[in-house]
Amino acid sequence: MKIIHELSPKMKFILGALLLVSLSRLIPHIPNFTPIGAVALFAGTYITSKRNSFLLPLGILLFSDLLLELVNGTGFYRDMIFVYGSFALVVTIGYLLRGREQRQTIMVASLVSSILFFFITNFGTWLMYDLYPKTGAGLVSCYIAGIPFFKGTVMGDLFYCLILFGSYSLAKWRFPVLAK
Repeated sequence: MKIIHELSPKMKFILGALLLVSLSRLIPHIPNFTPIGAVALFAGTYITSKRNSFLLPLGILLFSDLLLELVNGTGFYRDMIFVYGSFALVVTIGYLLRGREQRQTIMVASLVSSILFFFITNFGTWLMYDLYPKTGAGLVSCYIAGIPFFKGTVMGDLFYCLILFGSYSLAKWRFPVLAK
């Protein structure tokens, strides 16, 4: 508990918001409509420690994967490295967003993150599973099959970015100590 008391009000708010929205990954949702992309983007934007900006979203993802594995056996999968790697890149996009946190730039960063996640994770599916031939045509088929899931990714990333970035912006306006 001593560590929590030593955190700045800004970090307490950020950690609380990230952990709160992350719980939604554990409730029933449409495929890929999860908060992790937004959590990674938000962490990269606002957590000043580079190490912690990576560790927090990836740790949340790992913890929720562990819970999903324990509850229904779906938490661990062969292409996890591609999922985790794509979210690490989304944290990096968050770095590029720093100091430019307007609606338009957040929306563009969220969409770029969704597209990046789509291409990396579907490549991982194509590579790690025997669902598609290991040819260019097989890769294209894998991407085409992933399109219905892309909708959930985009909607989830935009929705949770609205929640995270919007609530933080409102909180900074209401409590200026959070802006420091």
